[in-house]
Amino acid sequence: MEPEIKVRGYHTDIYQHVNNARFLEFMEEGRWQLFEDYLDPDEFTKGEYAFYVVNINISYKDQANVNDVLTVKSGMLRFGNKSAAFKQQIINKETKSLIIDSDVTFVVVDHTGKPVKIEGKVKEMLNKIPEFKGV
Repeated sequence: MEPEIKVRGYHTDIYQHVNNARFLEFMEEGRWQLFEDYLDPDEFTKGEYAFYVVNINISYKDQANVNDVLTVKSGMLRFGNKSAAFKQQIINKETKSLIIDSDVTFVVVDHTGKPVKIEGKVKEMLNKIPEFKGV
């Protein structure tokens, strides 16, 4: 499921558009939705593994304003040895305008906080998340 977010006044800044920092929260909502749809959230919230975001690259393509409805599209982009990346886009539902285009790199850590290799059980879990399909 792709979350939809209606832009409210408190999402905007003095310029009356969504502030760049707020988009990080919208993107996080998209990632949590992926976890709920494809993974067992308890595995990641009750101890064995956790996701740590280590890098976010965002291209701001357009602005969003109060009452716009935004769709957050998310999916797997790539796997590495100890890191992987999500691709995320935020799109204006009505105009179909691309608002945000981003890559979010993360590591999976164990209960000690140390990154683990993306293999075996970890890769099996991540393979449940579909590849990114955006605009």
